[in-house]
Amino acid sequence: MMSDPFLGSYGVVVLDDLQERSIASDVLLGLLRDVLLARPELKLVLNCPPHLLSRLSGYYGAGAPLIAVRGRHPVEVVHLAGPQQEPFQAVLRLLFDIHGSGEKGDVVVFLACEQDIEKAYELVCREGSRLDPGLGELLVVPLYPRESRVVLKPPEDVEKRGPAPPRRVVLTTSSGESLIWSPSFRFAIDLGMERRRVYNPRIRADSLVLQPISQSQADTRRQVLGATASGKLFRLYSEDFAAKDMRPLKPAEMQEANLTSTVLFMKRVDIAGLGHCDFINRPAPESLMQALEDLDYLAALDDDGNLSEFGIIMSEFPLDPQLSKSVLASCEFDCVDEMLTIAAMVTAPSCFARLPQGTEAAALAAWKAFLHPEGDHFTLVNIYKAYQDAVLSAASEHCVERWCQDRFLSAPALRTAEVVRAELAETVKRIELPYAEPAFGSQENALNIKKALVSGYFMQIARDVDGSGNYLMLTHKHVAQLHPLSGYALTGTLPEWVLFHEFSISDHNYIRVTSGLSPELFVQLAPQYYFSNLPPGESKDMLQRVMGRLGPEAADSEDGCRGEAGEPGPHTDAEPVEQRCSVQ
Repeated sequence: MMSDPFLGSYGVVVLDDLQERSIASDVLLGLLRDVLLARPELKLVLNCPPHLLSRLSGYYGAGAPLIAVRGRHPVEVVHLAGPQQEPFQAVLRLLFDIHGSGEKGDVVVFLACEQDIEKAYELVCREGSRLDPGLGELLVVPLYPRESRVVLKPPEDVEKRGPAPPRRVVLTTSSGESLIWSPSFRFAIDLGMERRRVYNPRIRADSLVLQPISQSQADTRRQVLGATASGKLFRLYSEDFAAKDMRPLKPAEMQEANLTSTVLFMKRVDIAGLGHCDFINRPAPESLMQALEDLDYLAALDDDGNLSEFGIIMSEFPLDPQLSKSVLASCEFDCVDEMLTIAAMVTAPSCFARLPQGTEAAALAAWKAFLHPEGDHFTLVNIYKAYQDAVLSAASEHCVERWCQDRFLSAPALRTAEVVRAELAETVKRIELPYAEPAFGSQENALNIKKALVSGYFMQIARDVDGSGNYLMLTHKHVAQLHPLSGYALTGTLPEWVLFHEFSISDHNYIRVTSGLSPELFVQLAPQYYFSNLPPGESKDMLQRVMGRLGPEAADSEDGCRGEAGEPGPHTDAEPVEQRCSVQ
């Protein structure tokens, strides 16, 4: 729609899984409503649950034909009679009762979060090994929806496994419903809870919130069984809980997520006044203001609030705006090749495989071989380069899989990074950005990569306030620790100042993908108008002293921090003033 807003090459558009209420779906619903006014001949098919029907009918206007698709098979629903029990013990007890009954059929268990999948996997595997083998083997399958890893192929050697056929037990979370459509599933266990990411614009961080699923989600989980075969759904919550504590619809991501990328996209398709656009659910004003502020800090907006030339180029990349800014800054600092790799690796799922119990020590030993002293961003480049070497030298795809398994790396994640990087490289080529030869490994290149990263992530800097790994965010008063998989955490090295890719608030406040940097580099590269808005504190005082030592160049005015295209101006280590690259 960026290149063809009215979709002139298309006659039919189908939007599926609208019950997920993703930002992409809600934005498309708003844009397509305007397209339909201009192109009445366009057919739009919306696939949604009954709970969303009245809202969509009011949104698009009455008169649209409605087609109800109901499950052809009965589903028996059993609710918990009393108060909710300890969830994992309840799941185990129910699962083993189903298995002991001798009734045929696979089982799907809907848990609250990915950590629960890992815990349940260990429990079911351990306790399941003690069951009577005459009942058949329990094949436990962890299914992570975010990674889109569909691993539900039927076992090929069913006859060789014992007197009774094996029973698959799939452990998944919300959004896993759409990945499970098979007549072999006859039982479902639903905990009725989910851990959602809710973005806090004041601190620019995600919080993980445990809350009940919606009535619409509960109904979707029932349909998983009713679509292909009769089955039984066990809800580990009471009917009273479903009626009083569950909302009718899942909360819209538009009201809970970081909107910076969305605002950049909407600006690109020339949708003016986003706060007044008629979405199904209007974005929170505070989130909109934070998104606009961040885009202004990144020099993506001009003085009138429209996209600057720099912002237009940023919108060409299918990346978070901060990451897009770092990629564009790498053109100036001659490290585009390395920055594309970093962008692909942080965009793809984590390249570190989920560890079976008992393999932690071996995995850490394997991962340490990739560690780079400059930080996690550089470690990701090491891993990707080693993976590429393995692909080039491998005789088959199986050899690449084995290479990844031996090093406890995720082959699907690395393949995704490979695809993302190829797309980014094609974008760089298409818009004719300068592309320097790779120079990874040199000290100058390491400094250049950090300059490119700080150009986009100057809002994500933290300082170790006590020398023991308690990192205070510059933009607010939250404290976090390095993620256990950070190279610094593995080696016990604690840089005083770090740039981080992600910060989330949960049981453990972690900053992820971190690289050390000097305060001098931050002072030189952060826009002065951003620096002046930092909250007062010891960290800001330290930076003020650094700025005083560096002289007047570092304390340039806001006007002097912007080039003609709206991008930050000169700020390099004792280098002559150098104009940023611009794309005509």
